[in-house]
Amino acid sequence: MDKLKSVLSGEEAKNDRTVLQNVNKASTLILGVCVLFLPKIGITLFIVFYTFGNICALGSTMFLMGPVKQLKRMCDKTRALATTIMITCLVLTLCAAFWWKNFGLALLFCILQVLSFAWYSLSYIPCVREAILKLVSLMMK
Repeated sequence: MDKLKSVLSGEEAKNDRTVLQNVNKASTLILGVCVLFLPKIGITLFIVFYTFGNICALGSTMFLMGPVKQLKRMCDKTRALATTIMITCLVLTLCAAFWWKNFGLALLFCILQVLSFAWYSLSYIPCVREAILKLVSLMMK
């Protein structure tokens, strides 16, 4: 919130962060990917944190709209399939990591999480999914 206030008030030009703070802010993604290379538990940690991050992202939209309104919107006929696939991918990722111990399959489900969450998110922008489908169909010709 402080960042938003500083941008709106025009005080954004003052950048009093230290070099260490800038490096820390820029390296969080890299550190998340480096967890993949920890022996034995790296992939599991990455999968858990990645899935938890997607759940938090979904929960943040509930914070903005309210949980009941968000759940109703998730079940609209335009989003029901995308919601089902997204939640299924979240669950299957955790199942592949913990119960099946198949980390290749778990990483595949992580990729499917990205795609399904993107498709779900695009449903909130009018006509974008239809435009993407038309673009893909033109490219396939």
